[in-house]
Amino acid sequence: MAALLLLSLLLLLPLLLLKLHLWPQLHWLAADLAFTVRALRCKRALRARALAAAAADPESPEGGCSLAWRLAQLARQRPAHTFLIHGARRFSYAEAERESNRAARAFLRARGWDRGPGGGGGGAGSAADAAVGNGATLAECGRDGAARGGGATAPLAPGATVALLLPASPEFLWLWFGLAKAGLCAAFVPTALRRGPLLHCLRSCGARALVLAPELLESLEPDLPALRAMGLHLWAVGPETQATGIGDLLAQASAEVDGPVPGYLSAPQSIMDTCLYIFTSGTTGLPKAARISHLKILQCQGFYQLCGVHQDDVIYLTLPLYHMSGSLLGIVGCLGIGATVVLKSKFSAGQFWEDCQQHGVTVFQYIGELCRYLVNQPPNKAEHDHKIRLAVGSGLRADTWERFVRRFGPLQVLETYGLTEGNVATFNYTGQRGAVGRASWLYKHIFPFSLIRYDVTTGEPIRDAQGHCMATSPGEPGLLVAPVSQQSPFLGYAGVPELAQGKLLKDVFRPGDVFFNTGDLLVCDDQGFLRFHDRTGDTFRWKGENVATTEVAEVLEALDFLQEVNVYGVTVPGHEGRAGMAALVLRPPNSLDLVQLYAHISENLPPYSRPRFLRLQESLATTETFKQQKVRMANEGFDPSALSDPLYVLDQAEGAYLPLTPARYSALLAGDLRV
Repeated sequence: MAALLLLSLLLLLPLLLLKLHLWPQLHWLAADLAFTVRALRCKRALRARALAAAAADPESPEGGCSLAWRLAQLARQRPAHTFLIHGARRFSYAEAERESNRAARAFLRARGWDRGPGGGGGGAGSAADAAVGNGATLAECGRDGAARGGGATAPLAPGATVALLLPASPEFLWLWFGLAKAGLCAAFVPTALRRGPLLHCLRSCGARALVLAPELLESLEPDLPALRAMGLHLWAVGPETQATGIGDLLAQASAEVDGPVPGYLSAPQSIMDTCLYIFTSGTTGLPKAARISHLKILQCQGFYQLCGVHQDDVIYLTLPLYHMSGSLLGIVGCLGIGATVVLKSKFSAGQFWEDCQQHGVTVFQYIGELCRYLVNQPPNKAEHDHKIRLAVGSGLRADTWERFVRRFGPLQVLETYGLTEGNVATFNYTGQRGAVGRASWLYKHIFPFSLIRYDVTTGEPIRDAQGHCMATSPGEPGLLVAPVSQQSPFLGYAGVPELAQGKLLKDVFRPGDVFFNTGDLLVCDDQGFLRFHDRTGDTFRWKGENVATTEVAEVLEALDFLQEVNVYGVTVPGHEGRAGMAALVLRPPNSLDLVQLYAHISENLPPYSRPRFLRLQESLATTETFKQQKVRMANEGFDPSALSDPLYVLDQAEGAYLPLTPARYSALLAGDLRV
């Protein structure tokens, strides 16, 4: 009888849950549970690694920082397994350990440290001693000594910052790992920066040295006097330079022995200590140097484990290493599972499938528009004969997602969300198209976050009468925030505290609490799926209504003759708010059909969301991580005398897009043309 009663209750439970509006979310309970178990196992494994490192012999390499002991551990456990493939070059984990040991010893000489094997004895170590002498710096190995104009450079202090201005390459990794082992802080500088922005980045992170690629020297020539005046150690990675005061770092490293470096040199006093600076690309102002702690390095070792990647997988990485996605998620994530990474210095959509076929790639890490570039390529025989089972990344639009899987599948797409300086990340482990993650109570118990109501007009969260923020309802866009704690800290940026202004919200749900403000608007549907809505700065207000650029872009991208779309708001003299403008790239061999475009937006967008201006371009302006340049485009405006691209304006009276001629532009400014 009791069994029958229990069975009846179990049969009635789904109906009860449906009535309580809980069933849509519980439909995904199995997937939520599976990911929760994986996340707990990952946390436990990382904690065990940290405790083992803390208990290790300080003289052993496994007693150092998280990067040092993980690489030493892999060199011991999987010495012959291939870690890195770059072109025709392959490196095992044992070779990676030895190369980074040489780099570490070279940097240690710049610190004035001269102890242990190769530090001052015979053999390879004495060759380096002959070149620089005891305690000398590598910058002094240049023909004319230390950098001219800035005086003699002092030895690097423990914890000093060394900036890397290098493309993605094995040398980038050996130097980064070597800096970590030597107890020095790395700063990853975007390779396109020159003049003022470059000097700003170096000053903001307090760099005491700069390592650069020889192929960049010609474009950096005008900057060299300012760099020397800063008193920086200047090193090049290779001998292809005769510039005064710039030493050949690779030659110095090759003269060192490859024996282990004592762990105590890199062991942090606190796991919260900064060990790396990564510059946020941002869309406004100069880059900011985000502080990366030893804790974050440790956490990123679990990235691929959370994604379900295994040590026998081969990962294809074509993202810049000076950004978090390439370095922390791609490289450190690979170290976390002991897998193989195929590293590309530049992305090539035409070469992608041949590379994957040649190297047996099973996992592809994407960002931004890489998948869109691939689906826009002509058919390729190799695209159907690959082993890719998983694509992991962020920024994949739902329409491109569908085209990508339909054309190149079967494969799984795992969309994620995160920020370089942030303390929250989401994973769409179910494969639900268009979603960036889940907001199940299980997930939020492990990785807590909230969506709160936000006023795009004031740029502030909406608070109740008690001054507290309010959570959003399903389907309502909200600001993503995450509580700041010891386990999920926000370290901010190098420089003045004002740089972090607005990133922390206080008294969010109760007096005294502190939350990190991501600056992103997300929507949670009734099934618990999170979808990206817009950046707070990208949502603009027109005719008293809020317009999300992503929603307008998705409508325009449904037109077959458009390949790429960038939507942003522009200031119109005499009008409140910002009017919508869309930069368009045509899909070859199509032409622009303004009649069809107007009919399409009229049917699918409310009047206030319809772009008032169109700008036809050959290609869209993007950042080096393929993010669209919205702020720059908005600043360029719609003046036909200042822009060479074809421009069009929405004429409300005519009900059509017309060429934006100087005459129409003047009429618009005079108020005679209604927008």
